[in-house]
Amino acid sequence: MTSLRAPRSLRRRLVLGVTVLATLAVLAAELVGFLVLRSWLLDGVDQRLTDFRPMPATAFLDKRRPGKPEPEALPSDFRVYFYDARGKRLPQKLGTDNRPGPQLPDSTDRLPTQGSPTSVAADTGDGNWRVLRRDGPRDLTVVIALPLDTVDGATSKILWLNGLLLIITMAAVWALGREVVRLSLLPLTRMERTAEAITAGQLDLRLPDTDPHTEIGRLGTVLNTMLHRLQQALHERETSETRLRRFVADAGHELRTPLTAIQGFAQLALRSDRRTAKERQVADRHIAQNAERMSLLVDDLQLLTQLDRHPDYQQEEVDLLSLAADAVSAAALQRPGHPVSLSPLPEHDTDVDTGEGKGELDVVEVVGDPHRLRQIVDNLLANAHTHTPPGTRINVRVGAGQAGARTGGTNAPGRVSMAPPFPAGTRVAVVEVEDDGPGLTATDAARVFERFYRADPARTRARGGSGLGLAIATAITQGHGGRLELDPGEDRGATFRLVLPLPPPS
Repeated sequence: MTSLRAPRSLRRRLVLGVTVLATLAVLAAELVGFLVLRSWLLDGVDQRLTDFRPMPATAFLDKRRPGKPEPEALPSDFRVYFYDARGKRLPQKLGTDNRPGPQLPDSTDRLPTQGSPTSVAADTGDGNWRVLRRDGPRDLTVVIALPLDTVDGATSKILWLNGLLLIITMAAVWALGREVVRLSLLPLTRMERTAEAITAGQLDLRLPDTDPHTEIGRLGTVLNTMLHRLQQALHERETSETRLRRFVADAGHELRTPLTAIQGFAQLALRSDRRTAKERQVADRHIAQNAERMSLLVDDLQLLTQLDRHPDYQQEEVDLLSLAADAVSAAALQRPGHPVSLSPLPEHDTDVDTGEGKGELDVVEVVGDPHRLRQIVDNLLANAHTHTPPGTRINVRVGAGQAGARTGGTNAPGRVSMAPPFPAGTRVAVVEVEDDGPGLTATDAARVFERFYRADPARTRARGGSGLGLAIATAITQGHGGRLELDPGEDRGATFRLVLPLPPPS
């Protein structure tokens, strides 16, 4: 035996629910109306029974005298029955017609209470009567009766009319409810079609209904936000996968060159009987140089992996001015072909006291790892030395100020960075490394912080290392909560800027 199941469709559930509720409401209204009408009709019959005054009982009792007509007929539907003093029903009655009379008991013991009308069935058939008990003269008991044919007929017609009206109401509510629900669910239908299109690959589509004053509109807004974030996540995943593939390809390319050189010179070393002492010396030197190059590359890769997964930085006060001065001194000794100077940030960019003399340097302290921060400055100086011709001047500036378009730390036209900007007005410490070289094109500047990227299209080592120096500097900067940025300055030099947040003033 199968059980009834609720419809699975939301539209059908809504239509069925509306129809059931409307049916119950109409049924309740009809029931109340039926009860009120029947009560009103019965009250009318009861009022007639109460107001009825039959002929005197003495006239009825004296009807057996000779020459007296029997007063059995009444000019209405009333009937009057009598019980004697002993409670026995008398055969005499008032009122006669062809319809069956009420079912009355033979004694007064089973009669209804005096003064309260009561409904009783007819002797035969389906009719009903309304009876009222009264006390009469000479210890008689009088029972007045009225038929309920009018009441029963009216209520029967009302029941049939209510039933027909209920059926019509159910059909109308079902038909109109389907249309109303269809129109109300049009936004959900549009959402469904849009979702199908998005599933088919149209990821840029968004749900059209976003009215904040409706439930469906608020749902659409939330779903659009979710779709936007999912699209961003997919884009970031694709970008990450592309970057990973390029990283693996670049790492393989960088490692292949020294490995090929080592393999070639090693094969040459196997032919020891054919080589001169000078050839052996040259081969051994090249093997050692390429092995060192490959070792440095592997060290850089390991450092990047460590910085990405488990960065471990010391937390101590670092004087950026002293750190930059040491880096400038070391660079001047190692690469004397590039003049290097140290100066403060321009005064219009600073909010710290630099002394009474114009251009005086002041201490700028941040909290971080001094060795890692020194590594950033060394990488920036090495990058400037490597990618500029001999004789190019390099200027290192140190200072503190508020994050802005000139000081750094915020976005500006042409500025490139891998980190988000600081809120405008944030107190920051800045180390700038500016050169007077040829600068960078917009294409090169956009990718300069990527791993293994080099502006040299031939990917030779004539103009620098493997392309990991700026990537390492970026990772260390972000680990300190800072921002490494570049102002390309095409055809007029380039400016790399290390921006670190200053601790709150005590």
